[in-house]
Amino acid sequence: MAKAKVAASVKDYPGTRLQAHSQTRYSWVLPGLTVFLFVVMIGAISIGSTMISGSDTLRIIAAKLGGYDEVPHIAPALVDIVWDLRVPRVILAATVGAGLALAGVIMQASVQNPLAEPFILGIASGASVGAVVAILLGDIIGVSMGLPLWAFFGALGATLSVLALSGMGRRISTVKLVLAGAVVSALCTALSNFIVYMAADAEGMQSAAFWTMGSLADAKWERLLWPVSVVALMSVYFLSQVRILDAMLLGEDIALTLGINVHGKRRWYMALVALLTGLLVAQCGIIGFVGLVIPHMARSIWGAGHKRLLPVVILSGALFLVVADLLSRILLPAGDLPVGILTALLGAPLFMKLLFGKANNFGG
Repeated sequence: MAKAKVAASVKDYPGTRLQAHSQTRYSWVLPGLTVFLFVVMIGAISIGSTMISGSDTLRIIAAKLGGYDEVPHIAPALVDIVWDLRVPRVILAATVGAGLALAGVIMQASVQNPLAEPFILGIASGASVGAVVAILLGDIIGVSMGLPLWAFFGALGATLSVLALSGMGRRISTVKLVLAGAVVSALCTALSNFIVYMAADAEGMQSAAFWTMGSLADAKWERLLWPVSVVALMSVYFLSQVRILDAMLLGEDIALTLGINVHGKRRWYMALVALLTGLLVAQCGIIGFVGLVIPHMARSIWGAGHKRLLPVVILSGALFLVVADLLSRILLPAGDLPVGILTALLGAPLFMKLLFGKANNFGG
């Protein structure tokens, strides 16, 4: 009875509409998105200040995967551009996009609030504080923990602060959640700027700008293992949690009826989101609104049921950030535009629509 209620009630989650898509129609969506993502990634690798044909790009990738250092009839400089610069960057963009979109979906279900997202709630800013501390003060305070671990602790601290301020023991209203996120984000930003100011070095100022605006320009092969592995493992894990996520989305009463420890699961899920966010911020700085834009677009088409929603969100998040990063590379002839600026320009209007729109008023 309770399970039937869950299935029937998911469509009532605020801001979503569950449409009667047949399984046949949905079955081609994931393969289609996967193929489209691959094509877009090849295009993003080929396009830039130095244009390379798609066929040459594929030849270079195939040769490198086959263990060859040189590719016949292709200049070594082009091989280096594709393999050493663009391929790692595009892979990181897809990984970060998928991870941030996944984090947004999990947060929205965990706190039963459609505006929950790492950037809006200040979690990314908390991770940025940890990263700045690791970069500028790691040697001074004599702590040898790696950058991702510092970013995780910063994200975890911000998560706990937001949940405490907004009232974790009951249903968290949109107004309190957004205000708590704004407060924590402002405090974290001020703390990051203070650390940079006290460090007083040009390199530190550049690092602060990196963490504030977000960039994928520093992508390297040796730095891909952890983010790719963690995003893949998190995706698999949360795909196994779809029933619990559906129940949590509908409130504590239904979840308790199904025998789910809501508070325990919420704490565990938020800790995982903090870990994921911290690791991604450590790689590319703050890239906002991906966890808001992608879940809402996917949910408006495929409904709120996480069995369908999660795979679409993961692939769409990867596609979104690959395209955004490509635009950031080609819009300005003089250099790269920080990708966080583009995602903010796209995400801020949607955030205002969700917060103030009559049809999707989530205030509480």
